[in-house]
Amino acid sequence: MSLTAVLLALVFGVVLGSGLLSGPVLGSLQSDKQELRAQIDALHEQQNALDERVGNANDFDAQMAPRIVRDALNGKSAVIFRTPDAADDDVEAVARIIGQAGGTVTGTIALTAQFVEGNAEEKLRAVVESGIVPAGAQLSADLIDQGAQAGDLLGIALLANPRRPDPPAPPGPPVDDAQRDTVLAALRDTGFITYHDQRFASANAAVVITGGALPDDAGTSGVSVARFAAALAPHGSATVLAGRDGCASGTAAVAMARTDSAVTEAVSTVDDVDLEAGRITTVMAVSSLINGGQPGRYGIGHGAASVTLAQ
Repeated sequence: MSLTAVLLALVFGVVLGSGLLSGPVLGSLQSDKQELRAQIDALHEQQNALDERVGNANDFDAQMAPRIVRDALNGKSAVIFRTPDAADDDVEAVARIIGQAGGTVTGTIALTAQFVEGNAEEKLRAVVESGIVPAGAQLSADLIDQGAQAGDLLGIALLANPRRPDPPAPPGPPVDDAQRDTVLAALRDTGFITYHDQRFASANAAVVITGGALPDDAGTSGVSVARFAAALAPHGSATVLAGRDGCASGTAAVAMARTDSAVTEAVSTVDDVDLEAGRITTVMAVSSLINGGQPGRYGIGHGAASVTLAQ
């Protein structure tokens, strides 16, 4: 038998075999495909139902927020810091609820990628040593990393009415508008922060709003933001670090804050600021600290001690 004949026989056998098997095999595959499609459709329906329930809960919380937070910040003020991955909706919602609580937002400052990545320590040191520290104030010698140094400097410039230290210490001299403007302009001109042209008044509290989970190549940005918040804290009456879903896992800022006792002793954390309930909790956490409460860990993520504050 020639090679050509052998090849033809093999091809003929394959064709016959596939024809004999195509019915039951393809029928089984088709049945499996339909079953998987039905499972996928069911999961989509469940997801849609959950999304609708979360949306309804958010709408309800938004309607109830003015009643829940009424007078919680009566006459108090807060400055908002946002990281590059913070969501506009979260920042705007927290500012709105601060207003509903009877407080004011002195301004919003955006931390740049250069700031949070922590790779410009020499550049920041040069800025700090250029004579911009307000007269009579002194940066902490214990803070050596970039995020903490910047937090210390901005805390001096922007915050007032610190919580009672232990041991007690005399208050520093007040920072005037010109000194505050000098600090902000120096950090903006060197690429560490951005903000709208405005004059910032001193604030009682600081709210640092960040994003969610960080990618594997995020480096130490989560640590930098956590230490920044902790360095702000001694200069005002309250500091709260709030992030959205995922911020309490991996190397994200809230996760790093909750694993560092020096941060958790100074700063309250909230891990669900993408939900209206978490935004309300953020403002109530500010109120609690201003009124002498202790820092807490709030939300639904890893390391949270309670969902929100007891009313």
